[in-house]
Amino acid sequence: MSCSHRSQSSSSSRQRGLSLIGLLFWGAVIACVAVVGMKVFPTVLEYITVQRVVDRIAAGNPATVPEARSQFDRATQVEYSIQSIRSSDLVISKDGNDKVVIEFAWDKEIDVFGPVYLLIKYRGKSH
Repeated sequence: MSCSHRSQSSSSSRQRGLSLIGLLFWGAVIACVAVVGMKVFPTVLEYITVQRVVDRIAAGNPATVPEARSQFDRATQVEYSIQSIRSSDLVISKDGNDKVVIEFAWDKEIDVFGPVYLLIKYRGKSH
């Protein structure tokens, strides 16, 4: 008799879990985040590549601004991922220690869906 009492209490307890509607909702949320992530990821890689190239050029301490720009142009021919910025967009100067400082900036609009866009403002400076 106590055995039947246990089965009644366990069957009358509330089940926990994810409903079909909840599963569909979370699936849609995860899919949207994944799509936006796949559209943003290449632009982040481009930023990292530009930062690496600018750091390499600045470490070489080019003698003139045109020399620094030509080095960046050569790097963009090798690094196919650099599409959003040109050598003419670079701001090249020297700091107090006569070290070359290269700054860059660009804005990237990413079409999410319909009239919705994601605007990312990339800014960087050689180290």
